[in-house]
Amino acid sequence: MAQVVTFPESISGSAIWDPGPEKLSDDEYWAFCEANRDLHIERTAKGEIVIIPPAGGEWGYRGAEIIGELRNWARRDGRGRTFDSSVQFFLPDGSGLSPDAAWVSNESLQRLTKQERTKYLRLTPEFVIEVLSSTDSLKQAKAKMDQWIANGVELGWLIDGDAETVYVYRKGHRSIARQHIQEVAGEGPVAGFVLDLHPIWAGL
Repeated sequence: MAQVVTFPESISGSAIWDPGPEKLSDDEYWAFCEANRDLHIERTAKGEIVIIPPAGGEWGYRGAEIIGELRNWARRDGRGRTFDSSVQFFLPDGSGLSPDAAWVSNESLQRLTKQERTKYLRLTPEFVIEVLSSTDSLKQAKAKMDQWIANGVELGWLIDGDAETVYVYRKGHRSIARQHIQEVAGEGPVAGFVLDLHPIWAGL
């Protein structure tokens, strides 16, 4: 039976449901996501279910520009694949997170069977991008970036289009805020990728 719930608690625009001491198993959680396809759902390391509100056209445009540039580069480069926010990664700490854009090496993907690739991906992407929307809390977005890095992401960018700022996160380093730059260059796993920020700053 499909499980649909009402979320009474709202924190900075995101609704949170704690299923209690009997946390959902991975398969139960995935079934819950399948039964609520109209919702953007993530899971915390504590097993709480987080419903993320719609972000609007401005965010959608920025996200589309970013995923398009990353996809086009990845095709030319050939070392890995690009994923959008519809894909969820099951991480070592038990959380299930969906970045706005991610890059995963072919080597990492080859560790999964064909069947395992049809659902959630039980791996940590090497590179993620998160795009701050009008419904996001900067503090919580930064905390999510810290969580990505703690779970093994090598490089991450948190992009605040309104403030024209890119927060760069690297494994083993402090995050750095880069303001009013016109492009940002990848390194490590995505060396050679350069994101043109002009359309992101310009917006709709």
